[in-house]
Amino acid sequence: MTSDLLTDLLIIFGLSIPVVFTFSKLKIAPIVGFLLAGILSGPFGLGLVNDIDNIEMLAEIGVVLLLFTIGMEFSLRELLQLRRIVIFGGGLQLSITAIAVAFIFLLLGSSRETAIFLGLLVALSSTAIVLKILQEKGEIYSLHGRTSLGILIFQDVAAVVIILLIPLLAGTEGTEKSFLELILQGLGLILFTIFSARYAVPFIMYQVAKTRNSELFLLSVVAIGLSVAWLTSMVGLSLALGAFLAGLIISESEYSVQALGNLIPFRDMFMSIFFVSIGMLLDLDILREHLSFILAATLAVLILKAAANSLSTFLIGFPMHTMILVGFSLSQVGEFSLILAKTGFTSGLISSEIYQEFLDIAVISMVLTPFIMGMGYRTTSFAESLPIPSIIKSGWYRHFKEHESQEIPENHVIVVGFGVNGRNVVTAAKSASIPYRIVDINPETIRKEKQNGEHILYGDAAQKAVLEHAGILTAKSVVVTAGDPASARRIIEAARRLNPEVHIIARTHFLSELDKFYAAGADEVISDEFESSIELFTRVLHRYLVPGSEIDSLGSTLRANHYRMLRSPDILRKKFCDLALDFADVEIRSIRVGKLSMGAGKTIGELNIRKKYGVSILAISRHHKLISGLQAETEILADDILLVISPPEKLDEVKRLFEDGVK
Repeated sequence: MTSDLLTDLLIIFGLSIPVVFTFSKLKIAPIVGFLLAGILSGPFGLGLVNDIDNIEMLAEIGVVLLLFTIGMEFSLRELLQLRRIVIFGGGLQLSITAIAVAFIFLLLGSSRETAIFLGLLVALSSTAIVLKILQEKGEIYSLHGRTSLGILIFQDVAAVVIILLIPLLAGTEGTEKSFLELILQGLGLILFTIFSARYAVPFIMYQVAKTRNSELFLLSVVAIGLSVAWLTSMVGLSLALGAFLAGLIISESEYSVQALGNLIPFRDMFMSIFFVSIGMLLDLDILREHLSFILAATLAVLILKAAANSLSTFLIGFPMHTMILVGFSLSQVGEFSLILAKTGFTSGLISSEIYQEFLDIAVISMVLTPFIMGMGYRTTSFAESLPIPSIIKSGWYRHFKEHESQEIPENHVIVVGFGVNGRNVVTAAKSASIPYRIVDINPETIRKEKQNGEHILYGDAAQKAVLEHAGILTAKSVVVTAGDPASARRIIEAARRLNPEVHIIARTHFLSELDKFYAAGADEVISDEFESSIELFTRVLHRYLVPGSEIDSLGSTLRANHYRMLRSPDILRKKFCDLALDFADVEIRSIRVGKLSMGAGKTIGELNIRKKYGVSILAISRHHKLISGLQAETEILADDILLVISPPEKLDEVKRLFEDGVK
């Protein structure tokens, strides 16, 4: 049994790697590659994997982990903001689609019960595929992403109700009692979720985080997720919905980002198995025999659902671009429909032939989802150019806004580690009005500093999810103050991989780590030992009245080339006095423009400082953005930082020009 499962997994992964690699080279979504690998390896393809029961069990774990991680990226507060979308948007989408499909089947001669059942099956969309694609594109927080999520949440809850309706549609009894129990148990689950998110889970995670044991932290996160998922399954809801609630519970604590980083590798592995298992359901024999009908039916389903989804999105007030993107995104048939179809088949609601044809239509629609979502963007661009009434283009409901997940600034500094060095860097950043984010792994520090209003995040900065939440993609610099050399190297490598342009400054106490840090991707490495030495002889030279410019040049020379002069004293070098004389006739300085200064509010041409003082303004830093290519009409504003090149004797006069109180 165990060896058969391992053999099947080896076949699945062995076949998936070349297929997904090829699709990646062709710029096609990896999901399509996994689906194709499932079709090839499944019982209806090459027959390499015949027993798919175990594979389906692993696939369900993938769906659970996907919803678990998505829940961790949201919060209860954000979910409440989606209540209009979930209740009205999801309700309209399900009703419109189910009624339209049921009406078509009634015209084709199906019984009322079968038509209603098939309408409900077609109305459901694929939570796993849609959310996975939105996550890969970074659009889970966009307006259409949040709308899609809200509708999918409603569909997941509706799937449970549909299961309860199957006995009623099939002519059996006992549904009323089950439905009442579901309502009461659901209310109890909501209360449990709120209590756990506010009190129980933050306390448990704080105690676990204090141990600094990464294995215990991961086990605790998984245990919480599985516990809530198991509880929801006992109530009668789906495991996936329970996992989403578990993620919401953890999201209310400061440990959600670290937990997310730990789970992402497992989620991706099991999700790949899920997509492969979906591909295995495609019956190629049925597809060959009824090819024209299945393709026509698939196209009809996609068009009908896209139209119904867009209409329901418009009815709750969204603009046209959101209508179209949601319509295309949710146009496929979902994985819950496959489960419900099997239940309906065993209950006698649909025939064997309809069941097999429905499976093929559902799987093909899932395979086409990445391409259809891509078509949505092109359709949106085309529709925007058409003479469509403004109420359709802009929508009629004005209270929906694009979500800004953490208001990450641009050009900020990420400080890793909040010890003595990290605190000093943050103090300097505050005094210079430089935006910053802090990452630390000490839970006590996190709790204390959050109460003080600091922008601090709990997690291991070597993890992709942690750095992304800290804004690594828009950061200008990263300061790594971690004391452990191995951890610091991993953080440097992760930061460099995620943002090749970011400037990384690392601190180390050990001389042996200098070259390793530079090899890992650091731009500058500060050595505690060497900096202490440089500071000591700098103070000595000051006492002997050595000119400041020569002392500065000496320090710069010693720091150059990774402290190589101090590490190899026998290296020949230029005399320090000669170095100091190279640029002795000019100085480059930065000057902040005071609000009450003479220069504030005037143009460079009006000040004419080049003619008056022989001073040139090289660039202006305004709100942490550099302005170069200056012209005579360029205006100088209060709080600008000017980069000037000046003769030493004129520097004081120029400074007075931009100081407060000089008019």
